[in-house]
Amino acid sequence: MAHKFPRVKFEANPASFENPTLSFLYQYWKDKRGERKMPSRKDILPSEIKDHLGWVVMLDVLPGMEEFRYRLVGTRVNQYFNIDSTGLTVSQAWAPQGKDAIDGVLAILRAVARDKLILRCYGHDDWSDLGLEKFDSIYLPLSDDGESVNVILHAFVFDTHEVAIARQIAKANGGQLLQTPR
Repeated sequence: MAHKFPRVKFEANPASFENPTLSFLYQYWKDKRGERKMPSRKDILPSEIKDHLGWVVMLDVLPGMEEFRYRLVGTRVNQYFNIDSTGLTVSQAWAPQGKDAIDGVLAILRAVARDKLILRCYGHDDWSDLGLEKFDSIYLPLSDDGESVNVILHAFVFDTHEVAIARQIAKANGGQLLQTPR
């Protein structure tokens, strides 16, 4: 996973989250799970997470974990990536970014599905060659049968104000963000 996105940080089974949306969804997932390994898709009620839906993504695990399909993509996530991937597979949605990006996203999702893993991924301003801004996220496995992951609940958050400013600067600068010395 890490070799596909070398500047993205990964944390398995994180203890806590600073972002209120990620913290809320993690606690919500734990509450819905109860004594089970993981909750099911039907346990996740949009009315109970409505204040966070703009940040939420749900992906169906397709047979053999070869591919994943975006079932739901929140409006804020669409805003960040400038695409609505709802209904597309990961390979279709990430095709413009190339094979390495597709392989990286698939590796993350496969690890969550295969290992029934709660995973935090986050990146700073320089996380991507795609020119994407700082983000934080969580991946939470869901299972209808209590054993096999068939849906992944994912939340992807970022500072909307920072992103808007960065994109205004990039637009005014011919598509390039101004880089500060490190």
